[in-house]
Amino acid sequence: MSITYLEAIREAQARALAEDPRVFIYGQDVGAFGGAFKATKNLAQEFPGRVIDSPISEDAMVGAAIGAAIEGMRPIVEMQFADFSTVGFNQIVNQAATLHWRTQVPCPITIRLPSGGTSGSGPFHSQSMEALYAHYPGLIVMTPATVEDAYSMLLEAVAIDDPVIFCEHKYLYYHLKAEALPTEAMPVGKARIARVGSDLTIVAYSAMVHEALAVADELATEGTYVEVVDLRSVKPLDTDTVMASVARTGRLLCVGEAFPWGGVTAEVVARVASEGFDLLDAPPQRLNAKDTPIPYHPTLWAAHRPTARSIASAARNLIRL
Repeated sequence: MSITYLEAIREAQARALAEDPRVFIYGQDVGAFGGAFKATKNLAQEFPGRVIDSPISEDAMVGAAIGAAIEGMRPIVEMQFADFSTVGFNQIVNQAATLHWRTQVPCPITIRLPSGGTSGSGPFHSQSMEALYAHYPGLIVMTPATVEDAYSMLLEAVAIDDPVIFCEHKYLYYHLKAEALPTEAMPVGKARIARVGSDLTIVAYSAMVHEALAVADELATEGTYVEVVDLRSVKPLDTDTVMASVARTGRLLCVGEAFPWGGVTAEVVARVASEGFDLLDAPPQRLNAKDTPIPYHPTLWAAHRPTARSIASAARNLIRL
């Protein structure tokens, strides 16, 4: 029996609720309705009074969660879409992120952001916000790419005393499955070598890991062996694992679904260029979505974001340098 990425998120929340009475879930329609994507389905019935519908105000949702955390609770806040979290931006970056630094009081809140695009979602329901939140000290930003990480990293997010932005990718909800939930997990902040290679390193995270793995399969038939690094979290960022991979391959392509300006891919390339320039046999490259609002039309959306096809083209070009 297999379990989906979405079911893993639901199971992690159920376990957190069962094991820690301080945990509660707060968000729009998370109760009887089970959430916009059913990530909290049946949890309100299983844990009465602890899966609570919020007003339609992301600002109020995060503010209430911060207040509860100050009083010793460990809230999980569900945003219906990552894009909507900007309504609560002040609470997240000016209150939650700075609380411990200002007061020595921890702020153990987890904010779940259904992130990334799906066909037809358009500009208001498809954005990837991880780089925006990673900019601010005090926030941990997780970007799980597997069913196993969706489960184990969410449990770790709830246990951490710092505020966590949990970027779960909507496209992976039903498209990704595993045979079972994990019993062990890598620590947050440690990247994973998803595939070993010798000719080129592709660094990716979230849904782009799977596009990168498809490229690695394709290029292997041509005699080019790609190493794929799954960042898993972007704050903290595991520079050591990235650098060790580039030392083995001599080439770096960093791929992200977010907009290109000032993003995670830019940070990775900057770190490798400044700290590991002597490891490179070619200029480091990055590939992101187009620098435009995200289109509705499925064909335009497919051309807007990186895909296995565009990543493979960029990888071939880099190999030739």
